[in-house]
Parts: sequence; C-alpha cells; structure tokens
Amino acid sequence: MNKKSSSLTAGIDYPKNWSQFVDWFHDEQACRDYLYALRWPNGFICPNCLVHNVPYTLPKNKLKCVQCRKQTSVTAGTIFEKTRTPLKEWFAAIWYLTNQKNGVSALGIQRLLGLGSYQTAWAILHRLRYAMINPERDKLSGLVEVDETFVGGVVDINQQDKKKFVVLVAIELIEPKGFGRIRLRQVDKATKNNVEQFITDVIEPNSRIHTDGSAIYGSVDNMGYSRKKTVHLGSNIPAHETMPGVHRVASLLKRWLLGTYQGAVQSKQLDYYLDEYTFRFNRRKSRSRGLLFYRLLEQSVTTKPLTYKDIKTR
Repeated sequence: MNKKSSSLTAGIDYPKNWSQFVDWFHDEQACRDYLYALRWPNGFICPNCLVHNVPYTLPKNKLKCVQCRKQTSVTAGTIFEKTRTPLKEWFAAIWYLTNQKNGVSALGIQRLLGLGSYQTAWAILHRLRYAMINPERDKLSGLVEVDETFVGGVVDINQQDKKKFVVLVAIELIEPKGFGRIRLRQVDKATKNNVEQFITDVIEPNSRIHTDGSAIYGSVDNMGYSRKKTVHLGSNIPAHETMPGVHRVASLLKRWLLGTYQGAVQSKQLDYYLDEYTFRFNRRKSRSRGLLFYRLLEQSVTTKPLTYKDIKTR
C-alpha cells in the first residue's frame, strides 16, 4: 500500500541520513526484511493464489504458500528478480541515485559499488529508471501546456550525423505563478496521432490545454478538453514568454542530459532518461532525500522484472 508522505517519518519508515542507512542495511537479511515490509505491509499475500496468510520459510530465502504450495521470494516478480548483485549494493545504488541532485552515471555507480563490470552498473541504473514511473500515477490536470522539442543532435564537429529525437512535453501550470508536474514521451514524429495519444494518456479530461498554433493540436477541442491557442508565427512576444513551462522543461532537460551524460543518449535508451528526469522534476521540492529513496524502493518492488535484452530493445 502506497502510504502518503505525510504519514511517513524519517528515522522510522526510512533512513534520515547516510549513517542511519549504513546501520539499517548492514547485511542481506536486513535488506530482505525491509523489502518484505514494503511489498507486503499488511502481511504476506501469495502472488499466485492471492491468499493472505503466513508462508512457510524455506532454505535459500524461499517462501512457500500454505494454500497453493507455490514457492516465491521477496524479490520474485520485482525489479530485483534473479539479480546476482547483492541487495546491499542495490540499496546503496538507490540511495546514491536519489541523493544526487543531478543524477549519476553508470561509471559513477561502478566506482561507488566496486563492480567489476560497467555493464552491470549500466543495467542497474536502467532498471531503476524503469521503476521510477508508476503506471497507475494520476494524470495531469488544470491548465496544462503541451509542446514538442528535439533532444540530441550535433554536440561537436565529429558528430555531424547524430540524429535528433522528438520528445513531447506536458506540464501543469499553477496559477497565478508556478509549475506543477510534467510528463515526457519520445515519439518517432510529432504527428497528430502521436500528440492525441499522448494527451489522452497523460492529461485528465476537461482540463484546459495550452498549445501553439500548430495544426497537430487542431482536434484538442473535440477530445474532451478546452484549448488555449497561442500563435507564435509573426508575434513580437517570444515563445518562451507565452509558453514558459514547456520551454523551461525542454531547456533544463537538454542541459541535464548534456551535463550528466554528456549528451551520449541513444534513442533506445532515451525513454529511461526521460523517466528519470520526470521522477526528479516532479519531486524537486522534496525536502527529504530519504523519502525519495523510500519511494523508489517502494516502486521497485511493484515493477515487473526487466531483462538486459529488454533494456537494449525497449
């Protein structure tokens, strides 16, 4: 059960600092116990028959349902399934990832954990980025700006053929001033169909959508939304002033990708980076890094396993 942040307490529900983190998660059993409480806060529920009971405990950290006799484990069916990396190292990676304001690279995780393989660190980070997005999250609402931007492209004279990727951006505006949550999505092209699907997926009906004058947004009024249209062509007012939200997000996203990952992002993995940026932006006002650690770990135990092949081909 996803607890409200207001009901969670630093030092009780999650570590409040690094010293406490080290004290809490000193061995694999401590990590498994914490995952168990996160996954089954009201007691074990068999993933197979959904019966609520106390399981048998078997060797090698296996759990056996007393009803259907199916064996499972606290990591089965989660982002940690079949991992060869100790949970202590996973926890350290999650703490480090959520405590770094601008993100971390796979090389940084490799050095931090002392991993022998860069690929292992790379896969860990991508799995955690995948877990950052809750598919059941609430849609955006109120006044929402929507636009498209380009990510990637030429960053030096030796990369003349580097392709730009199209990213759709939606951001809530908080009146009279301020920004709310965002949603990002990579698409092959900024077409009418792609934009309509994006809007339907991420914005609540009856919201007011602010767009530019592009024809790809022409059907918004017929989709259960009201549209505020601003035509930039020929206007004396810069686009970043009339639609400040989407332009701010696009600018910060590009700067973040360039600064943290040197712009070295491929199309197949861009979705993972967009997930991470969305997670960070939407929690930018969080005063507790420990709470971010808790939230990502909580989502990790409800996220289905992701194989290395899945990461390469997502």
